[in-house]
Amino acid sequence: MGRAILEAYLGRPNHIVIGTVRDKTSQAAQELQKLAAADDTRLVLVKIESTSPDDPAAAVEDLKAAGIDYLDVVIANAGGLRQKVSPLDSVTADDVTETFQTNALGPLMLFQAVRPLLQKSQASPKWLSISSSLGSVGFMPTYHSHLAPAYGISKASLNWITTAAHCGNPWLIAFCLNPGMVQTVAGNRNARSLGLEKALYTIEQARDAILGYVDNATREKTSAKFFQAMTGEELPW
Repeated sequence: MGRAILEAYLGRPNHIVIGTVRDKTSQAAQELQKLAAADDTRLVLVKIESTSPDDPAAAVEDLKAAGIDYLDVVIANAGGLRQKVSPLDSVTADDVTETFQTNALGPLMLFQAVRPLLQKSQASPKWLSISSSLGSVGFMPTYHSHLAPAYGISKASLNWITTAAHCGNPWLIAFCLNPGMVQTVAGNRNARSLGLEKALYTIEQARDAILGYVDNATREKTSAKFFQAMTGEELPW
């Protein structure tokens, strides 16, 4: 999903697109550097491992060294879901801690690092958290998210962090999107566990919906809210 979003922004002229990778020397990172870009658009890669509390701040310093002193949009897309999901009565502390580190603490550290750059934006700066319906407490009886407590706890916490970012920064547009069941590796695996052949939405469909929300988001209509990206439905916290 992250690569699809990155490619879409690279297709827009006059953009500096920043991508995060775990290892800038990896083959995957080298492939990203070869992606085509529109006129006056360029890609900058920085290293962020979501479990590292120090990487986001170091990445911002790298951006400043590259002459980037403001950000208009930040999309917190990285997330993790263990292949083996344990219910509430057997989930381990390690399961919860590891998932929380990636899905909640990682975005929190990222927000703290990029906040000064967002505040310098001359546009309407936007922070988007890619969340999940499994993080909705209100939808727990519908989606049976109690069966995936480590993931649900982490995404509910991400939703809280995002709303807190809105409340504490009146100049910022901060909101959450649930992209739905997308045909990524993890999405298709989850779909098969539910008896489906594959996930419901293509990566391209989800990408276009996400970018549409980012492009049109406003403080009044979008910020501090949680939406299903594909249907436009506002989800309960």
